[in-house]
Amino acid sequence: MMGDLRTVEAHLGAVLDAVRPTDRSTTTLPQAFGRTLATAVTAAVDVPVFDNSAMDGFAVRFADVASATPDSPVTLRVVADLPAGTQHDPPLGPGQAARIMTGSPVPTDADAIVPFEHTAGGLEDSLETVVVLRAPAAEGAHVRRRGEDLHTGDEVLPAGIRLGAWQLGAIAAAGVGTVTVSAPPQVLVVSTGSELVAPGTALHRGQIPESNSTLIAGLVAEAGGHVVHVASVDDEGSGLRGLLREYTGERLDAVVFTGGVSAGAYEVVKNELADAMTFSKVAMQPGKPQGFGVTSEGTLLFGLPGNPVSAAVSFEVFVRPALLAMQGRGDLARPVLRLPASTSWRTPPGRRQYLPAAINRTDPAHWTVGPATRGGSGSHLAGGLGRAEAYAVVPAETEAVTAGDLIDVLLLEG
Repeated sequence: MMGDLRTVEAHLGAVLDAVRPTDRSTTTLPQAFGRTLATAVTAAVDVPVFDNSAMDGFAVRFADVASATPDSPVTLRVVADLPAGTQHDPPLGPGQAARIMTGSPVPTDADAIVPFEHTAGGLEDSLETVVVLRAPAAEGAHVRRRGEDLHTGDEVLPAGIRLGAWQLGAIAAAGVGTVTVSAPPQVLVVSTGSELVAPGTALHRGQIPESNSTLIAGLVAEAGGHVVHVASVDDEGSGLRGLLREYTGERLDAVVFTGGVSAGAYEVVKNELADAMTFSKVAMQPGKPQGFGVTSEGTLLFGLPGNPVSAAVSFEVFVRPALLAMQGRGDLARPVLRLPASTSWRTPPGRRQYLPAAINRTDPAHWTVGPATRGGSGSHLAGGLGRAEAYAVVPAETEAVTAGDLIDVLLLEG
C-alpha cells in the first residue's frame, strides 16, 4: 500500500492469482492464426528436407571446376536437367554436370553449384555443355544442406506465443499440419451511465456519445479475446444484475465494466455489485478507482473508471495481462523502449503515470516521446487516444518530467 492507495503490483497480483486457463483444442494452421500456442511444436521433417540448390545453375563436382577462370574456363557435359520437385538423382562422372533450378535436390555425386551467371552461355546454352568461367568458392557453395535449420524432433516454437504469419509459416515448413491452441477468452463488455447514447445520435443537454464499449471491445480482440456481447446500462442499476444473469449460463471468462466504480452517488457497479467485487484506489494516474471480483463460476469481474483514457489505461495494466494469462501467453508485458522526453510535463504526486504518448521518429537515430495530446494525461481526452501509439510510464516518485529525461515507453503495437 502507498498511504491509502494500493500499488499497481498488488492489484495486478490479485487479478492474476484469480485467472483460470481457457480450454485447449487442436486445429488446422489457417484456423490458428492469432491464437496462442498451447503446446510446443516439434519438427516432423528436417528443414531443409534435403540438400537443395540455392541458385539456378549447374550441379557440379567441385574438383572438376576448382581451377576455372575467365582466362582458363572449364567445359563440362550436361547429362541431366533437374527442375524443382524432381525425384531424379542422376550419377555424375568426371567432367559432367546437371542443370539445376533453385530448390531442386542436389545430386548425390555433386558437391557445389555453379550459378548461370558464372558460365559463358547461361540459361540460353545449358542443355548440352556448360563453360564454367568462375570456380565456386568452396565445396558446398550454393548448396542448402539438409537439416541445417531444423532436424526432425527439434522444437520449432515453444508454448505460449501468439501465432502470426511468420510462426505459422515456420510450423508448416517443419511439416506440421495441426497445432494445439488456447481458446479465446469469452468477454462481456458493459458500459454504464445514464448520459450515454449511441454514437451518431443527436445529443441532448447532458448526453455524450458512448465510446467505451467500442474501445474495450477492440482491446479485447487485440488481446486475443472474443466479445460475446456489448451492452450499456443506465445508473439506476435495474438492468445490471439482469444482464449478468442472462449470461450466467455461458462460460464467461471475464466481464469488463466501465464507469460506476468511483465515489459518486450514482456508481451503479459499486452500488449493485458490492457483494461480488472489491473496490480500491490504486496508485496510478489515470485509473485510480478500480473494482475487481470473481464470481462463483470463476468469471473475473473488472470495474474500470468511466473516463475513456482511464478505461484504456486500466485495461492495459490489469485486463490485458489477465486475458493473455488465460491463454497461457508466455510474456504478459509489452515491449519497452527507453526514450528521451520531447517536452516537459507534470506528473501526479505519489502515483505512477501512464501517459498516452506519441513517438517522434523524424530522426531515425534519435526517437523522442511526448504526450499524444496537448492536454497531457487528462482522463477525458478520448480523441487523443487516436494519436497514441504508446504509454510513457513515469514512476510515482518522479515529481516532473523535463525535456531530455529518459522515459520508459510501452509500445502498443509489436
